Amino acid sequence: MLKLDLQADLEKSVVGLLDELALCGAERDGGVTRLLYTPSWMEAQRLLERRMAEAGLAVRYDCVGNLFGRLDGRGPENGVVLTGSHIDTVRKGGKYDGAYGIAASLTAVKFLREKFGPPLRPIEVVSFCEEEGSRFPLAYWGSGNVTGEFTPEQADLIIDAHGVTMREAMEACGFGRTDAAEPPSAMRTDIIAFVEAHIEQGMTLERYGERIGIVETIAGQRRYIVSVSGETNHAGTTPMGLRRDAMAGAAEMIHFLERAAQKAGDPLVATVGSITNAPNVPNVISGMVEFTLDIRHMSETLLTGFCDTVLSTFRSIAERRGLELQVRSVLHTRPVPMDSVLAGRLERICASRNIPYRRMMSGAGHDAQMFGAVCPSVMLFVPSRGGISHSPDEHTSPEDLALGTAVLTELLYELAYGEKCP
Repeated sequence: MLKLDLQADLEKSVVGLLDELALCGAERDGGVTRLLYTPSWMEAQRLLERRMAEAGLAVRYDCVGNLFGRLDGRGPENGVVLTGSHIDTVRKGGKYDGAYGIAASLTAVKFLREKFGPPLRPIEVVSFCEEEGSRFPLAYWGSGNVTGEFTPEQADLIIDAHGVTMREAMEACGFGRTDAAEPPSAMRTDIIAFVEAHIEQGMTLERYGERIGIVETIAGQRRYIVSVSGETNHAGTTPMGLRRDAMAGAAEMIHFLERAAQKAGDPLVATVGSITNAPNVPNVISGMVEFTLDIRHMSETLLTGFCDTVLSTFRSIAERRGLELQVRSVLHTRPVPMDSVLAGRLERICASRNIPYRRMMSGAGHDAQMFGAVCPSVMLFVPSRGGISHSPDEHTSPEDLALGTAVLTELLYELAYGEKCP
């Protein structure tokens, strides 16, 4: 078994790269914003491209902008061990979400190359172009193209809040052109294992004093856009009983959602994170409200039942109030179990080094869930201070960042340099 006693070196490398990446899209009042196919996103990918090349990796982009750094293998095996995460962020997010998984993977592979030379099996570090769904109403665009869930042709149909299609944004960055040199599809069939390191984005590890989380299942997730249409009218002259108030209807729906989620209990969560109102004038009854709906659970059956109940109740509320209701599904992912063999390897690594760890579930979605159906996949978490994420206050200690990188390095050594994979 590989023994790693290089915490200081790993810490310096991974923290340094995270600090560099945090300058790409840094906001003046705090936080980092790197939306897909924007200048700050492109700046970050180009930075990683340089760092991958400096680490001795062969660098390439695929047709949608996923970035790969490859360490070729010396054996006859052609299957690739893939590791990494996503480079995009939410608006004014933290500097660790997504970026840590890339920094840890690049640091780990650079160390392995320098200490052990070429592996038996090739290793690739990936910076997925998108995961968050922050600019366009679609998440996991990067990993979804690699796993065949999405195709580049779908970019013509996806539009951001400013009316820009994903195709237009992608081509502006030099990707997705029909006359480009890269293959027309980003789908891969040569990946034999996927490993993703990530900050927890929750408070479980910190609360229980554990250093590493070994993810067993990633929650299923449903996202909807709910539009409630009523009648705009004068706030002072329209009797309460004659109103078709879209805001009041939406408020009743959101209140029902919260009560239903509380009644269902953990681990189900339901969130309305964005809401718009028209005409949004103090003395005018609302004529239209649109809000987002995000529901997650570890059980596909319970998740489906809860969503059906909520949407049915929304329709009843709209009908009783004389409102029109439209619901558009924008994301539907099933709960995804991680590979038990890879999880067992992580557990053995932690136990052998006396690292406090916990087997756990992930309520947040991750690129690893896209790979769960196509190859053995696993995630490891490091603690998040206060459980805070998607915020400038997001923080993980340098010691925990380095420890997670050390565990990742040892697993990658087993997978790429060992006789058996996975």
